[in-house]
Amino acid sequence: MSIHVGQAAEAPDFPVAARELLGNQQLRRNVRHATDVIRAKRAKTVAETPDWQQLRDTARHIKDHVLANLDRYLEQFERRCTSAGGKVHWARDADEANRIVIDILRGHQATEIIKVKTMTSDEVGLNRALEAAGIAPYETDLADLIIQLGHDKPSHIVVPALHRNKAEVRRLFMDKMGLSELGEQAEDLAAAARAYLREKFLRVKAGFSGANFAIAESGSVSVVESEGNGRMCVSLPEVLITLVGVEKIIPSFDDLEVFLQLLARSATGERMNPYNSVWTGVAEGDGPREVHVILLDNGRTGVLADPESRQTLDCIRCGACLNACPVYRQTGGHAYGSIYAGPIGAILTPQLQSLEHSQSLPYASSLCGACLEVCPVEINIPEILVHLRALLVDKGCASLTERIGMKAAAVAFADGSNLETAQTLARIGQAPLVRDGVIRKLPGMLGGWTASRDLKAIPSESFRDWWAKRPAQKEHV
Repeated sequence: MSIHVGQAAEAPDFPVAARELLGNQQLRRNVRHATDVIRAKRAKTVAETPDWQQLRDTARHIKDHVLANLDRYLEQFERRCTSAGGKVHWARDADEANRIVIDILRGHQATEIIKVKTMTSDEVGLNRALEAAGIAPYETDLADLIIQLGHDKPSHIVVPALHRNKAEVRRLFMDKMGLSELGEQAEDLAAAARAYLREKFLRVKAGFSGANFAIAESGSVSVVESEGNGRMCVSLPEVLITLVGVEKIIPSFDDLEVFLQLLARSATGERMNPYNSVWTGVAEGDGPREVHVILLDNGRTGVLADPESRQTLDCIRCGACLNACPVYRQTGGHAYGSIYAGPIGAILTPQLQSLEHSQSLPYASSLCGACLEVCPVEINIPEILVHLRALLVDKGCASLTERIGMKAAAVAFADGSNLETAQTLARIGQAPLVRDGVIRKLPGMLGGWTASRDLKAIPSESFRDWWAKRPAQKEHV
């Protein structure tokens, strides 16, 4: 399988990357503050929604129904979009998607393009492909603009620049926008971005978007956002290209009502997104004169084929699981080495890019279940993580240390006498390491366990030994 997210043949080891980021105190403060704010807002808006659980159940049912009938709904979308004047393209992988975009732009002699809200374009590495083809991409979402100007990487699904604070953004804008003065308030930063982007909105003739949802019954595409840049991107250009993961299909406008309620509350704690743009094909004298929709596979049908992890494709990219995850809240998103960070990234990236590429991500979790609790479509992320860990073992991806350890444990637990022997040897071996009943540092390859936790010493008497000394107790069991 080829790698499509513009990363190395193998993702960085999560524990190594996380350890480095844990030393960045400013980043950790930024991430904790931002996620705390979003979680508090989400909790408030969810609490005031009496049918919240019913909405979640309905959304999960819709998603499961779509995945069971994905071919039918994709074909229906293509027919309706085409009949409305749009053009539908199919892309098997990142290379094909990028080629389609570049061919469309070259057909219009376009050398620039404005972009809005599309993780799929980051997934396929579109900006790099455009630049290599001599086409300049301009991100228009405020957070994406910050990432692009800073040559940075996103750290969150909904708030990509969550790891940056106002002071850092101010310095970046002054440097990259050539500003001699700039206020320190959020309003000042937004005004600078608005002035920088407005000229591009009015001049650039080609636009690009992702999609939160694609509606099969009408061939419509929907983007939700909070700044208004999306509305500009999808309505002002003469040519509009939209890249849509095939799992974003929903059957009808009635279904859109359910997801709009869930997405806004889960993503940003709002009752409704300020801007909800829906467009269908082309209309004379209104909006783009040419509309292209690219339906992207890029590994999704492989995920669909696995009954154990198929529900991964239910994700509506709200980011709630990141905000709730104790691991993400300590490390931020860069440790995941993927455009998709947090719990959803830990299951999505290994499936889209192959387990061999992202071997450590299924282990980037404590399996606490916080992600499942907040997921608006009830994806059982902990269950999928365990499934992926099992697949890694089956593929022989476990380290030599893990394989030796598991084989030794299998022998020890296979027989009572083996276990007693192992316990006796462990008691003898631990003697030099025990201080006040605790082992704080194990030697050699076992040191990874005690690097982040203490280990209780093996007691001098096992439960089996204690039970054997109390025969009278057996009679009352």
